[in-house]
Amino acid sequence: MSSTYAKQATLEHEGKSYQYFPFDKLDKKYSLSRLPYSLKILLENLLRHADQDFVSDQDIEALVTWQSGSEPDKEISFVPARVLLQDFTGVPAIVDLAAMRDAMQDLGKDAERINPLSPVELVIDHSVMVDVYGTSDSFEKNTAIEMERNEERYQFLRWGQQAFDNFRVVPPGTGIVHQVNLEYLARVVFEKDNQLYPDTLVGTDSHTTMINGLGILGWGVGGIEAEAAMLGQPICMLIPQVVGVKITGSMPQGITATDLVLEVTQQLRKLGVVGKFVEFFGPGLSQLSLADRATIANMAPEYGATCGIFPVDEESLNYLKLTGRSEAQVELIRTYMQAMGLWHDADSPEAEYSDLLELDLASLVPSVAGPKRPQDRLALTDTKAQFHRMMEEYYQQRAETIASFEGEGGSTAVGHEDASEQGEVKVSYKGEEFFLKHGDTVIAAITSCTNTSNPAVMLAAGLLARNARELGLKTKPWVKTSLAPGSQVVTDYLNNAGLMDDLQAMGFYLVGYGCTTCIGNAGPLPQPISQAIKEGNLLVCSVLSGNRNFEGRIHPDVRANYLASPPLVVAYALAGTMDIDFYHEPLGKDGKGNDIFLQDLWPSSEEIQQAIKANVSARNFKEQYADVFRGDANWRNLKVEKSSRYAWPDSSYVRKPPFFEELSAYSGEVSAIEGARCLVKVGDSITTDHISPAGAIKPDSPAGLYLQEQDIEPKDFNSYGSRRGNHEVMMRGTFANVRLRNELAPGTEGSCTTYFPEDEEMSIFDAAMKYQQDGTPLVVLAGREYGTGSSRDWAAKGPALLGVKLVIAQSYERIHRSNLIGMGILPLEFVDGQSAASLELDGSETYSVPAVKAADKRVKVTALSGTGKKTEFDARVRIDTPNEYQYYKNGGILHYVLRKLAGE
Repeated sequence: MSSTYAKQATLEHEGKSYQYFPFDKLDKKYSLSRLPYSLKILLENLLRHADQDFVSDQDIEALVTWQSGSEPDKEISFVPARVLLQDFTGVPAIVDLAAMRDAMQDLGKDAERINPLSPVELVIDHSVMVDVYGTSDSFEKNTAIEMERNEERYQFLRWGQQAFDNFRVVPPGTGIVHQVNLEYLARVVFEKDNQLYPDTLVGTDSHTTMINGLGILGWGVGGIEAEAAMLGQPICMLIPQVVGVKITGSMPQGITATDLVLEVTQQLRKLGVVGKFVEFFGPGLSQLSLADRATIANMAPEYGATCGIFPVDEESLNYLKLTGRSEAQVELIRTYMQAMGLWHDADSPEAEYSDLLELDLASLVPSVAGPKRPQDRLALTDTKAQFHRMMEEYYQQRAETIASFEGEGGSTAVGHEDASEQGEVKVSYKGEEFFLKHGDTVIAAITSCTNTSNPAVMLAAGLLARNARELGLKTKPWVKTSLAPGSQVVTDYLNNAGLMDDLQAMGFYLVGYGCTTCIGNAGPLPQPISQAIKEGNLLVCSVLSGNRNFEGRIHPDVRANYLASPPLVVAYALAGTMDIDFYHEPLGKDGKGNDIFLQDLWPSSEEIQQAIKANVSARNFKEQYADVFRGDANWRNLKVEKSSRYAWPDSSYVRKPPFFEELSAYSGEVSAIEGARCLVKVGDSITTDHISPAGAIKPDSPAGLYLQEQDIEPKDFNSYGSRRGNHEVMMRGTFANVRLRNELAPGTEGSCTTYFPEDEEMSIFDAAMKYQQDGTPLVVLAGREYGTGSSRDWAAKGPALLGVKLVIAQSYERIHRSNLIGMGILPLEFVDGQSAASLELDGSETYSVPAVKAADKRVKVTALSGTGKKTEFDARVRIDTPNEYQYYKNGGILHYVLRKLAGE
């Protein structure tokens, strides 16, 4: 359709003419200077796609007349310029595309209609595990193990690379997806067929928002939604509220970008920004490097926002030059952004915002976050006291568990209480004898996209290690240390500065380029350490420079996990414990017996900046990214069959999913949900880590037992993430997190529920299969913030395969709610402050919901107890847009896309 407002114009630059969509016609009628930067990006997107049937003039008018204080109620469509994948979430996405090609063939249509229409880039970064550490050959050995474990997955990805157009793969051992995106893949401005437009994207990792630091609008979506975007489907969204964060002042000596982002995360979580855009502005921006901005943008999922974006300014262009982009590309970006009115400088007018947070950089203090959530920031001065409070809670919980067990007739010898009360276990390891105690740090990892992209904190870690080495300090023997940078550029400049030797002297040898400890790939602890933890029921800790520290995520033996800057990770490795006050207690002694405190080791801001200036240059980036898609000999030598449809070999890693079996050409009507049984009942802040399979596969878990039935030994299990292409493993690992507390099985942790027809306790998977045999639909009852965390499509796919048709929660995290709809699961929300507890629902009831219609905002739920008690309550239907209703009606977003493409 034609638009009143969408008129192309010509932009002249360096003797060449380009087409673009300026805001001229709108600027004459509306005041666009009041619009936040991110909404202007959405506006350009609407103008450029105004000839499509999913954009109308009313959509454009709704955006330019946006009211900052209004609740979002107007849906628009957004077409990202590209899609970004990592291998954990990317493999199942490509598996689904391969299965969709088969389904298209079954419908009598051309299978190659299933093909990405926009650039799709996948970075293999989530599969390396820290199996080997603390040695000069750790990287080579871990890489070899990674290739051996994942050969089938990597063969599949190489098949996809040749089978699909617009699909490129960055091979393993290169870097973390978000850092590679920032340093190399990002365009800022796209140039295609002589047309210029802003670089925008969605990614299958929630930390896709890291690219917001470079002024690029993008965020994490579920793999399901990303697949639809690949296939040309617009992303439907409500025009969001935009929260402004005004940055003022400058950071004091000794403060890192990590301290800044932990403060931002805590404050924005407190303010409440779930489902909102966040924009950073103010005079303090000039004090933040691009790497600092990217650190803040990276953690948007932790503060709950859809994105956390900075404008494009001179610092953005300086970073593009530093990372090896050509002068011509940089100047074209400048010309376009200025012509569009998207350029930011000191004279730029201040936009209107839905809410405002002011942050004075001078107020920051050294911080960590933990022990369970990224938003639980602690000033470094408070960490010891907080740990002592946690120990008191731990002893109380143990006493309650023991009392409960004894009350049921159990033995008093539950889990070595004496050792637990003693709080230490003697260990012999590597020729040393020591006592492992409560609070000891058993993992210290410099890892994750959040901080390893930032030269300031990485060089600070190296300088602190150098100072410690000169004073004769050593890492404690029980600490598993690792260095997993986000790109090869990091080790390049650390080597240039001579700091790799110092980090290695503290045990921080390179273990791989990828997302390791932060995603649950910490690898095994040494057997004597693990045994001591179990023997003494010890509450031990990890410290990592990551963004996620949810329960059960880092390592099953480690109950308390803390996020910290890279130099603090080194400091805690030296101290060997969280039970320390760095301000008043020494980390150790020098050769003369003098106490050494953290302040004696901490490098000055001037030292760090000098190290950056001397060792980080465009040469580093140009050399490391010169041949980024080629990979090593192992990658190049993988055998790949050239074909448009996948042959689906017998594999325990990649299996054809059942989602599209017997798919009809047309969708039916939405049905009522009747007689549903509760499979899982949980409280607040249940994350996708609790729902979706992640981390290690336990031998006695349903997934572990299944793999052993396939003659796969536990040593070859690999991780859940690596097996995301196998639905048989993933559905068995759904709701199997070792820290999941299902209220239907009190006193248990992990995959356990009650099968109600017989009141029998069993694994969640086994119960689900019994319910499926009975033809019984399933429901999940939950509290607030259900689905917090990573954008894991298997947190929706797994429940769907188990037979879950309905979730009733007090509130949802944005990505997970859309993923549920994307798999045909109905998300309902308790209203008027109600909850399962207030309604006295214990989960033993059967639940019924009438067929939901497109216009329904509320629906009546009926819960019938075994005694015949009927409880009726209204619930809010969280199908928020007309397009989402179509996805739900079709049984999922991919089913909708498949039917649409088949009908063309």
